[in-house]
Amino acid sequence: MKRYFMNSLRLLVTLGLALLVAACSAGTAVDHGTPYRVVAEFPHDTSAFTQGLLFHAGDLYESTGLYGRSTLRQVNLDDGRVRRQHNLDRRLFGEGLALVGDRLIQLTWKENIALVYRLADFKPIGQFEYAGEGWGLAYDGRWLVMSDGSDTLRYRDVDNFTVLRELRVTDDGRPVRRLNELTVIGNEIWANILGSDRVARIDPVSGVVLSWLDLSPLRKQGGDWRRAADLNGIAWDPEERRIFATGKLWPVLYELQVDGVGGE
Repeated sequence: MKRYFMNSLRLLVTLGLALLVAACSAGTAVDHGTPYRVVAEFPHDTSAFTQGLLFHAGDLYESTGLYGRSTLRQVNLDDGRVRRQHNLDRRLFGEGLALVGDRLIQLTWKENIALVYRLADFKPIGQFEYAGEGWGLAYDGRWLVMSDGSDTLRYRDVDNFTVLRELRVTDDGRPVRRLNELTVIGNEIWANILGSDRVARIDPVSGVVLSWLDLSPLRKQGGDWRRAADLNGIAWDPEERRIFATGKLWPVLYELQVDGVGGE
């Protein structure tokens, strides 16, 4: 009887520890995710291979990719119609996009140049050169933040594109690679991850991922969604404190409400 009791006790302790570990793991997973709600839906051009997205003065500004199809666009939010468009040279693949004052800066993928435009009329007014690939670009009010598909973000001077600082991005100590389109929201950097519908919320000081947004439930099946590729486009409206999200060839642009963001 004593041996039976001890064996039963050991079994109960083992099961209890297993359940405790599972509960802690589940709790960590839940806490590491960011709840959100869809507030509105807007049309998005299904021919737009979205590589960069930002919101300014009521309109969206979008950089689209693919050789021979890359563009810079000013887009009406409500109906998705293109107000103004600049077509890139067929040899250029458009990537990330940032607004600095009255200038728009658009990266190219493998061509090692960032194109600079006048915001008012999309007139090309210059360019910057850089080493490596160009993926995502955002402006934090002081510096440009650039991704290249690795786990490292590079802070660049807004006037000459010189690298001022490098930031490695990690999640639970592991590098987060394939950092793509970038947006600065408050004191965080939000990054799309190539090949997924997730967004990392990054601490710009430590590089640690504070939380994840899993936007895969936004993706639908069939119809205009059949050609839809990665989620790749997060825009922030600081005046109305709104977040917008879309993807490459997506037929919909979503307005999201995210817990802890936008003054909730």
